[in-house]
Amino acid sequence: MAELLLLANPTAIRVRSDGTSLDVDFDSIAELRSWLHLAGLDGPDVLVGKEHQGTDSDDRPYRAVSAYPTLYGWKVYAHATDYTDPAPLDSATTDRLAALAVSG
Repeated sequence: MAELLLLANPTAIRVRSDGTSLDVDFDSIAELRSWLHLAGLDGPDVLVGKEHQGTDSDDRPYRAVSAYPTLYGWKVYAHATDYTDPAPLDSATTDRLAALAVSG
């Protein structure tokens, strides 16, 4: 079971207070889906999940996926979030653009 849990390098694994289920967090939806596939947990007969979109408290748009498979008798609550706004420019690009604006 440990090997299956660690296949996609989750960012966190916690035993829930009931002692029979796990919370597993992933960096991205792609990593969550990859783990589900590699663990054989992506079939419709073994997976119940949901996907939703929204904005966080800073109005940053996101897409989130949750999956609830059962693995060796353990209920798994797996989660991943992808932010859908464009990534900020890196500092080197910002500096070059600022230099162009000043020289223009």
